[in-house]
Amino acid sequence: MKNVPLILITPSTQKKGEEFSDASLSLSNRYAFAITAVGGLPWVLPITETASLVAEAVRRSDGVMLTGGDDVEPDLYDKAMPESLRKKVLGIDRQRDLFELILIDEALRQHKPLLAICRGHQVLNVALGGTLIADIPTQVPGALDHRRSDAKNELVHDVIVASGSLLALITGKERFGTNTSHHQAAGKVAPPLRVTATSEDGIIEGLEPAEPGLSPYLLGVQFHPERLCDKHAEHLQIFRSFIAASRPRRGKK
Repeated sequence: MKNVPLILITPSTQKKGEEFSDASLSLSNRYAFAITAVGGLPWVLPITETASLVAEAVRRSDGVMLTGGDDVEPDLYDKAMPESLRKKVLGIDRQRDLFELILIDEALRQHKPLLAICRGHQVLNVALGGTLIADIPTQVPGALDHRRSDAKNELVHDVIVASGSLLALITGKERFGTNTSHHQAAGKVAPPLRVTATSEDGIIEGLEPAEPGLSPYLLGVQFHPERLCDKHAEHLQIFRSFIAASRPRRGKK
């Protein structure tokens, strides 16, 4: 398995796990299955705020994947957020936020391929200086219902993809169906990034570098391709392209 890319994956956390009811990691197996389906080796890294450990983990990996989960701490992108809106933000895990901010910085500093999914897509934007829509129903009147966890394995709405973008090149399409299970979204886009996909109501569904050189591979998607890649080729292609970008890194650290 010498040429199999090692992919560092971030987990969510639970305050009470199944074994001893103490703080535990939590992650859908679908992320790991998606990586193995295209020839990668998944490695779920425990959440830590120790920067040196994160740096070493990134050094040993060939690619980094940020996963979904609960909401991002509002103070990271809007310290003046009204209390009425702040109450809509749920499940904050400040340790995970800090961990992923350190991880993104290291992945970019070490020039490692980075795929960011759902919450990961949002954290990526915040890490690079952008903001979030804290609650779509409150802040975007007339928006689609994006919190369709009842249909997490189904196509719910289309995304419109920018011509010539990485996502368009990967999927071979400028419009395709996705699932949707979020109530937050990227707001003001971080300067190093550009929007390359939106839903019909204007919610940002894809982010990529605004200029070349930021990363050998950087893609953020608001939807969950790991839940669709077994039935829809364009979603499998996202993982296939990520692994292809990660493979050449092996042995060049």
